[in-house]
Amino acid sequence: MPFAYYDRLSPARQRVYRRSDEITRIAVPDLGALEPLARAIEPALGSGEPALAQAACARLIDALNAQMKTPAVRTRVLARRPTDAGGELHGLYEPDNGEGPARISVWMRTAARDDVVKFRTFLRTLVHEFCHHLDYELYKLPETFHTEGFYARESALVRALLGELPATA
Repeated sequence: MPFAYYDRLSPARQRVYRRSDEITRIAVPDLGALEPLARAIEPALGSGEPALAQAACARLIDALNAQMKTPAVRTRVLARRPTDAGGELHGLYEPDNGEGPARISVWMRTAARDDVVKFRTFLRTLVHEFCHHLDYELYKLPETFHTEGFYARESALVRALLGELPATA
């Protein structure tokens, strides 16, 4: 069932939305090799040091790109989440628009209390932004939407990276 904003999309954008919604799993060749990289983010994040968390995140994202045969993406971990009237920004994906590699930015501290974000929440945000990368680079979608399929593949990939799904996921 499409989200409410679907009806406001043009017919061409609705077709892209439906294509995205149909994809519910990401076929990753060797999930077992990725679990230690995903788990290594937790102590790096717990250090409170953005540089350590960034290095751990980059290792995971680089390995995912290598397995998926998708172009490199620059991974950045920034300190405190920016906030505005709409709330806190957890992550941001900026596609390659001919100006260098695409970029994933994630923030490791909450805006209100400056607490380090919980590991699972942080990993989900990182994977969420990587899924936007896959929409463009693997699935060749001209646009990336938050669809039920998008959230299903994000959730399945997080669970697989944490060893909570069989390696065939």
